[in-house]
Amino acid sequence: MTDLSTLWEVGLPLAGAGGGLGVAKVRAPRVYWSLVGLPVARVRFAMTYRSTMDVCGLTVQPSRLRAFMVRTVARRGDVQPVPPKVRRVRGSSTGMRVTLRLPAGLEPADVMASSERLRHAWGVHSVNVVETKPGYVELRMTGYDVLRRVKMPRRKRSLGPLTVPVALREDGTAFVRDYLKVPHALTLGANQSGKSMYQRNLIAGLARLDVALVGIDCKRGVEQRGYAPRLSAFAITPDEASGVLDALVGEMEERFDLLSEHGAADIWALPEKVRPVPIVLLVDEVAELFLVTGKKDEERRDRMVTQMIRLGQMARAAGIFLEICGQRFGSDLGKGATTLRAQLTGRVVHRVNDKQTADMGLGDIAPDAVVAVTTIPPDKPGVAVAGDSSGGWSRIRTPELTATEAAAICTEYAHLTPALPALAPYRPVIPAQAPPVESIPLVKPVPATD
Repeated sequence: MTDLSTLWEVGLPLAGAGGGLGVAKVRAPRVYWSLVGLPVARVRFAMTYRSTMDVCGLTVQPSRLRAFMVRTVARRGDVQPVPPKVRRVRGSSTGMRVTLRLPAGLEPADVMASSERLRHAWGVHSVNVVETKPGYVELRMTGYDVLRRVKMPRRKRSLGPLTVPVALREDGTAFVRDYLKVPHALTLGANQSGKSMYQRNLIAGLARLDVALVGIDCKRGVEQRGYAPRLSAFAITPDEASGVLDALVGEMEERFDLLSEHGAADIWALPEKVRPVPIVLLVDEVAELFLVTGKKDEERRDRMVTQMIRLGQMARAAGIFLEICGQRFGSDLGKGATTLRAQLTGRVVHRVNDKQTADMGLGDIAPDAVVAVTTIPPDKPGVAVAGDSSGGWSRIRTPELTATEAAAICTEYAHLTPALPALAPYRPVIPAQAPPVESIPLVKPVPATD
């Protein structure tokens, strides 16, 4: 009886703890990784590091001086190959980061090529290799699928004046849209791919900044109508879009006159008192600007495309930035499509319906990323592949944000909307909200009497 009670007292807490860890592994993967996964991964990494590097071919023969010292001082006949030296190991709530000093003879590409083998050897979800500085790489390991339930990092690094955290990378870091580094971008995605969710997070972040937002939504404004309180200009038809683009080009030319007057290379070199506000142009469906129904629309189409190309080529210095979105983008859209794409440095491609669109989005900057786009499953909306002209790319996923929440953020920060004279004719009219009407009781109250 005593043995049974002892087993009950000891076994019940252990069973409860095991069950709790099992639930945490599914429901709270961050907690499970911090309590169980991270300690196990660090021990496995420390015990198998040298052998894993040797098996993966990430070792080099020691120098003659090192071999001489081993034979004479350590009195060892065999000289082991030299793996990259571990400089720092850091754990986090999503994974583990290891800084390595590469020996002579290894390059970051060698480690990148073995990332999949390292992932299996150390039992982690993914291993991403990033070159931090010459001779050093960082292994960013994730202990679980951080893109399954997106949770943006709490600790945010110092952000610039035109920097917006939009999504979460597969290595657990935030994907940041920095307009000073990547002024223009192209976002592609089929229906139900999460492209609209990406736009909502982007607009919600931009609404909090001191910028002017200009929207072009030729689907009669169904996507961007809720953001109208924060828009300095809004076009819902091709005719209005043509007028907005002409006004932006005129604004750009005036800003160039201002730069020439002060001898500045861009608006950030101007004195703060005369510096114009940055402008971000948001085009929801770019194909609607290219399509025509007859010859009478061709002249307007050619003019709009020419104006967008001019903005893409020169507007960065004037503080005007482009965000072009669409479902389909290819040379078959018409004259100027390829030229416009060449001006869009940043690329974010969600699940698409054809490989040609993935090629147009990422094929010219990161050919390996095209395969990653075609493997995005339809049951994971919001997952995309982000790349830039440097050739690097990564999988990202945007956190869930409803259209109502994004519209509420735009309304909250409507007081930041700047008034630009050039865009005044296209400023959206926001209907004034009627004051709440006090309800009138249908039954006349009768005073109480003694």
